[in-house]
Amino acid sequence: MHESPWPIRIDGLLFREAAEPDIEALLAFRNDPGVNHFMVRTYVDPDELRRDWLAVPSSPTDYSCVVERDGEVVAMGFLDIVDGVGQPGHPTGTDGLIGYIVDPRFGGEGIGAATARALLHAAFDGLGLRRVTAAANADNLASVRVLERAGMRRERHARRALWHHELGWLDEVGYALLDEEWTALRGTSKPEMCL
Repeated sequence: MHESPWPIRIDGLLFREAAEPDIEALLAFRNDPGVNHFMVRTYVDPDELRRDWLAVPSSPTDYSCVVERDGEVVAMGFLDIVDGVGQPGHPTGTDGLIGYIVDPRFGGEGIGAATARALLHAAFDGLGLRRVTAAANADNLASVRVLERAGMRRERHARRALWHHELGWLDEVGYALLDEEWTALRGTSKPEMCL
């Protein structure tokens, strides 16, 4: 079992590991057609979703979380530890990859940006990573704004790099943040740690 960076509180939201009672709420918006418009994977099998989320506490690389507001699950955040690239013998487990899905009923309320900040906090302050990346469909302007509001910088714009069954080839944008950039962004403010 790994040491979790959760739970924490940011902007009135609780970020914590998922529990069995959360699965139905996660499934309800994960497979929502509006959510899936911008997803590469447009459907997740309910049994697979349950298995994957309940396995997070025992994973050495998955630090995903649920986002709760006033006792209701409103989003999910993904944080995977990955290896940076380089020559053989390079350090491993130094980088993070983040993502998020907000229940569309709560879109436009700042939950996505708060989730991205919480994931960055967990990656840098909780897990000591050196670099975190995220990607979005370039046409998903809400997701692009989330990453930029969280302080990540755009590193690439890949033209027609992402295949989507309904939309064809799409542009993808990539964002990143280094640990020293995070330190400068956050200054001395830190989220409330929950016990």
